[in-house]
Amino acid sequence: MQTRQNWFDGWRLFAVLALTLLGLSIWIASMRGFEVDGVRMVIRFTARTSLVLFCLAFAAAALARLWPNAFTRWLRRNRRYLGVSFAASHGIHAVAIMAFAVMDPPAYAAATSLASYIFGSIGYAFIIAMTATSFDRTAAALGARAWRRLHLIAGYYLLLQFMVSFGKRIPDMPLYALFLIPLVAVFALRMIAMAPKPTPRTIEAR
Repeated sequence: MQTRQNWFDGWRLFAVLALTLLGLSIWIASMRGFEVDGVRMVIRFTARTSLVLFCLAFAAAALARLWPNAFTRWLRRNRRYLGVSFAASHGIHAVAIMAFAVMDPPAYAAATSLASYIFGSIGYAFIIAMTATSFDRTAAALGARAWRRLHLIAGYYLLLQFMVSFGKRIPDMPLYALFLIPLVAVFALRMIAMAPKPTPRTIEAR
């Protein structure tokens, strides 16, 4: 019974999520014959799966602190593997972007800018650094304080980048505003969880 409960924990969870994302991405691309339209659908799909996985990983500790229950404890226990799954999702996203650039250079040039190259590269550098330090040995080599600083700075940078990436599409597609809701919620949860708890007042004897 314990084995069943732990099936979706740890690296098994990562394997299930990564293989599912890869399989769905291939299937989505095949729906358009692996042409440019299919590749662009994969880009949009993985942007959204990355958003979900990032939010779950980045909010896990705050949720477990504010609402301790079986699910939030599971989230906190598996935030490392959700984070690595986010990296896998964004890795597929990067492959799809490169395929788009090769298959349709004019459309790719029109959809990108110097700013997207700069800030996107910084984002991917953070993702690589976070993934590389998501193992016990590399985390220990980095040190607890440096590890926490890296993951904190990278997490908030990626949160901001997601907000910008989805937010800039709102003027043309207003429904993209819905994608900002989980991002704002994650930020709010982390701020609330970090706030010091009020100390109970003691009643002085008279």
